[in-house]
Amino acid sequence: MYRILTDSSCDLTQEMADQLGLMITPLTLNMNGKEYPNYLDYRALDVKDVYAGLRAGASTSTTAANPESWRAIAEPVLQQGEDVLILAFSSGLSTTYNAACIAAEELREQYPQQKIYVVDTLCASLGQGLLVWLTAKKRQEGATLEEARDFAEENKLHLCHWFTVDDLYFLKRGGRISAATAAVGSLLQIKPVLHVDDEGHLISMSKARGRKASIQAIAAKVGETAYDPSKQTMFICHGDCLEDAEYLAKLVKEQYQVPEIHINYTGPVIGSHSGPGTLALFFLGEHR
Repeated sequence: MYRILTDSSCDLTQEMADQLGLMITPLTLNMNGKEYPNYLDYRALDVKDVYAGLRAGASTSTTAANPESWRAIAEPVLQQGEDVLILAFSSGLSTTYNAACIAAEELREQYPQQKIYVVDTLCASLGQGLLVWLTAKKRQEGATLEEARDFAEENKLHLCHWFTVDDLYFLKRGGRISAATAAVGSLLQIKPVLHVDDEGHLISMSKARGRKASIQAIAAKVGETAYDPSKQTMFICHGDCLEDAEYLAKLVKEQYQVPEIHINYTGPVIGSHSGPGTLALFFLGEHR
C-alpha cells in the first residue's frame, strides 16, 4: 500500500484530491502582511478575494513548502506502514521539491522499512495537477508504487503547459519581463503566449495581438503536439476569468473533439505571480 502526496501548487479541486485519496501540503501566500496557507478548498482565504486584492494593488509574496510541512503529512502514512510517493512542484520555480527531498531523506532514516520516492514534476498549477491526477488514476487501477513513480517520470516532460496573461504588470513585477517590454506590450495590447520548458522554467514563446488571438493561439497548440486529443482529458485553469476559460474549452472541444475538460482557478500562490486574467491549457503531447 502507498499514498500519493503533493502540494497545493497542483491547483486541483479539493473534491478531486479527495476522490483520488491525495494528501496535500500547502504553500503560503502573504497578502498585505498577513500569511494564508494555500489550501485547495481556499478555507484560509477565498480565491476570489485574492484576485480582488491583486486588482486593487495588494502587495503579495509566497513561501514554498518546507521540510517540516512535508514531514507533517508523510510521517502519519509511514507510521501506518504505508509507502509514500511525493509529486512536487517544479524545482525550476520553487524550492518545494528540494524541501521534499530533505524531508524524505530524514524520514528514510527513521522508517528504513518503508519506501519514499520523490518526483520533481517540472510542472506547475494544473499542469502539475494533471500529472498528479493521471498518476493517481494509475494507482487506482492497481499500479505498484514503482510503476506509478515511473509513469510520472516518463510523462512529466510530455505534460504541455500553454498559457497567456491579461496584464503584463504581474510578469514584470516577478522579473519575467522588463519594464519597457511591459509598457510597450500594454500600450499595443500585446499578449504573450508562454509555456513551461523541460527544466520547469517559465518561457515566453510568442506574442498575439489582443486577448482573443492569444486564446486562439493556445488552442492551436493542441493540434501541433497533442497525443490523440479525442482520447484525452485536459485541464484549464484561469485567474478569475471563467468566461475566457469556457471559451477556450469550447474551442478545443470543437476543433479537436476533446471529450472532457476540467476547469479550475489558478490558485492563490501561482495566481499572485501571474495575475488576474491568466489562462492556461494543459494536455499530454509529443513534447512540451
